[in-house]
Amino acid sequence: GVCGCCGALRPRYKRLVDNIFPEDPEDGLVKTNMEKLTFYALSAPEKLDRIGAYLSERLIRDVSRHRYGYVCIAMEALDQLLMACHCQSINLFVESFLKMVAKLLESEKPNLQILGTNSFVKFANIEEDTPSYHRSYDFFVSRFSEMCHSSHDDLDIRTKIRMSGIKGLQGVVRKTVNDELQANIWDPQHMDKIVPSLLFNLQHVEEAESRSPSPLQATEKEKESPTELAERCLRELLGRAAYGNIKNAIKPVLIHLDNHSLWEPKIFATCCFRIIMYSIQPQHSHLVIQQLLGHLDANSKSAATVRAGIVEVLSEAAVIAASGSVGPTVLEVFNTLLRQLRLSIDYALTGSYDCAAGVSTKIIKEHEERMFQEAVIKTIGSFASTLPTYQQSEVMVFIMNKVPLPSSQQSIEAGKAGENRNRLTQIMLLKSLLQVSVGFQCSNMLTALPSAFLDRLLSAALMEDAEIRLFVLEILISFIDRHGNRQKFSTISTISDISVLKLKVDKCSRQDTVFMKKHGQQLYRHIYLICKEESNVQAHYEALYSMLMLISIELANEEVVVDLIRLVLAVQEIAQINEDNLTAYNRCALFALGAAYLNLISQLTTVPTFCQHIHEVIQMRQKEAPYLLPEDVFVERPRLSKSLDRLGPEVFFWQSKISEVLGGSGYNSDRLSTPYIPQLTDEDRLSKRKSIGETISLQVEVESRNSPEREQVLSEEITYETLKKAIVDSVAVEEQERERRRQVVEKFQKAPFEEIAAHCGARATLLQSKLNQIFEITIRPPPSPSGTITAAYGQPQNHSIPVYEMKFPDLCVY
Repeated sequence: GVCGCCGALRPRYKRLVDNIFPEDPEDGLVKTNMEKLTFYALSAPEKLDRIGAYLSERLIRDVSRHRYGYVCIAMEALDQLLMACHCQSINLFVESFLKMVAKLLESEKPNLQILGTNSFVKFANIEEDTPSYHRSYDFFVSRFSEMCHSSHDDLDIRTKIRMSGIKGLQGVVRKTVNDELQANIWDPQHMDKIVPSLLFNLQHVEEAESRSPSPLQATEKEKESPTELAERCLRELLGRAAYGNIKNAIKPVLIHLDNHSLWEPKIFATCCFRIIMYSIQPQHSHLVIQQLLGHLDANSKSAATVRAGIVEVLSEAAVIAASGSVGPTVLEVFNTLLRQLRLSIDYALTGSYDCAAGVSTKIIKEHEERMFQEAVIKTIGSFASTLPTYQQSEVMVFIMNKVPLPSSQQSIEAGKAGENRNRLTQIMLLKSLLQVSVGFQCSNMLTALPSAFLDRLLSAALMEDAEIRLFVLEILISFIDRHGNRQKFSTISTISDISVLKLKVDKCSRQDTVFMKKHGQQLYRHIYLICKEESNVQAHYEALYSMLMLISIELANEEVVVDLIRLVLAVQEIAQINEDNLTAYNRCALFALGAAYLNLISQLTTVPTFCQHIHEVIQMRQKEAPYLLPEDVFVERPRLSKSLDRLGPEVFFWQSKISEVLGGSGYNSDRLSTPYIPQLTDEDRLSKRKSIGETISLQVEVESRNSPEREQVLSEEITYETLKKAIVDSVAVEEQERERRRQVVEKFQKAPFEEIAAHCGARATLLQSKLNQIFEITIRPPPSPSGTITAAYGQPQNHSIPVYEMKFPDLCVY
């Protein structure tokens, strides 16, 4: 009491603190006395905590008495003391300082809140020499987050309070994020307040900002914008996030977007994750992707628009993460997306999110599910484009193995509903595969198209569904086209000068030659069989034309060119003979397809006589039968003719003539003169079936090709007993074959020479008789028009060649 009355008896630090306050608060801090107080604090650091406690006492008293001028002076003094003093005793002073800041933040006056925030930000920028083990920032996180959501009536004051809140959160992050001994700001309890507060200001655009002020005002306004400040703070927060903290930082973002229904417009969600992906360290990108995938699974029964928004955000994030990696579980990413695709198909078919119950409280809109499916397919393509080539190849094999095919081990559902589900699944998965293949670049076709993958893909090409066949053709084209020539063959035409196309042509590599030797006949057979489909439309013929031309440019040597010409002539024969009862449009389209291909391949081979023959036939068609050319067939209203069976020989391409002109230029005339006949396999017949669910009653077709007239097709139903008998019989046949081989080896080892010589002589006589039959068949004139040369007068000329001048394949020479 005596000390209170007598100022001279008060402690020196109190007198120094009292002297910094002027009589009139408008005069501001007394600078000379403040310098004395600062010098005293530096000289006697042990008094610093008492100075802070006394300043805190005065500030609390002034706040309660509404003497806000002295409050500002006290905070200014505290700021200067903080900036000047860096000693071990500052921890106790900081406690008093934080107590005073908390008192200001608790005030209802916006000016005091802003004042306390500014002091805290200055404190946050100070690097302390000694750590604090017991300091807590829970109150400041909560209070600053509350300020970020301010709803003050005055727009300017609301903006200032929100900006102060954002600055305060930024200060808390800077103060605690790099100090392991401080409070862990990455705990969910803190992140659940900080991140939504920043997102709220990112999302909220004030009406005043939508006006159009002058450029100078706009610049200042942009600097003062809470949106801009919140974005900068969020970027700083995410940039400091370590590997183990990414999950806690991303989860509040997902929850905020869910709570405020921000997935459906998807603009704000995409903006948020663009900020996130560019702010975090590149090696952590796959963690964000995994969080989004997990959130997609968690929302698998949400509305299609919500799921589509999540998937499109995934697509954007994958593109940004291209420089890094989508993580070690690449196939798991695609497995999740494909699972969502199949769920969406089930939802669209059943009309319920709970397929088991069959009852749903939500109305499923089929067009929304279709939009979601397209979004998933786009995202699969975006993901695949970020992967290296070898992983893209693995992804394509993974997707293809998911496609339900009748020749595969996939579960095939029976019944009409099962057929619809299987068909939609096939189409969606093939669309996904097409998205991946478009961005796939590989110089080695053996690597791009492994045997197992190609077999499954081509088996889908023989299904009766026209849309599925078209997808398979487009996928194959995207693989083969490695120089961007696809668009140059988008329309079928008979151009007279191929140079206008400006094709990019490289010499066929050794790997491509090996690929065509291994898989060429398989590709030709499937092209031939696709051409026989009655459900083909213009898009199919354009895809077939592109595929034939791309094989000729990308993968062709002389042998491949010969085989392709034989294939196209066989396709012409399909339309000419019409054993499959094709429509007039299909037949004219096949004639036009052959004309367009032979026109271009003749110019690529640069054999003048070959070009001349093709040009003559095309000119004759223009005069006599324009409906056999692509310019009249592949238009909006094709001009067709019903008298296709009465066409003259001059409008056809003749195999014998082409063999003659190309044989003179070094091509294999023997192979050219041999008509192309595809070898049908069991897989082709199985894939050909209309319903892949009706595989219970399989029919085995037995067709005799030796007789001049086709025999009746025999059918045998395969049952369990017949399969069992076939297995037992095959084992017996193998044993008999093994025994026969053993007897032959034993005979040649132990039998006398005379007996072996007599046996070989008998075999030679048998072989000679077979060769004589071959000679007679070869000398006899061929029956089909593709094997005759039409003379100028229209009469076929048959040339008899002596046997000793004929050339035989190696397999016929003994």
